[in-house]
Formats: sequence, structure tokens, C-alpha cells
Amino acid sequence: MPHYLKELEKTDLTGADLSGVDLSGANLSRANLSEADLSRADLTRADLSKADLTGANLSGANLYGAKL
Repeated sequence: MPHYLKELEKTDLTGADLSGVDLSGANLSRANLSEADLSRADLTRADLSKADLTGANLSGANLYGAKL
């Protein structure tokens, strides 16, 4: 994924299908990811600080080094 698509701070991604997406190193701080499908997503080193993950599916997601 191009770097400019990884600047997702404060983005509303409610219910988004992000299954299997490479979000490694993405800035998702303060993003709304409630009810999003992040199954099998690569969130390595992603910044998820203060993100709303209520009801999000994180099964099989790679969270190695992610900031939560």
C-alpha cells in the first residue's frame, strides 16, 4: 500500500472490510474502526492509539509491534 494511504489518523472506517489488507506502519490513531473487519490484516508497527476498535474483528491480524 502506498505510504500516503497509510496516514489514516482520525478517519471514520466504521464497518470497513479491511480483511487481509497490509496496514503495516499505518497511522490509525484516533480512527473509528468500530465493527470493522481487520481479520488477517497486517498491522505490524501500526499506530492504533486511541482508535475505537469496538466490535472490530481482529482474528488472525498481525499486531506485532503495534501501538495500542
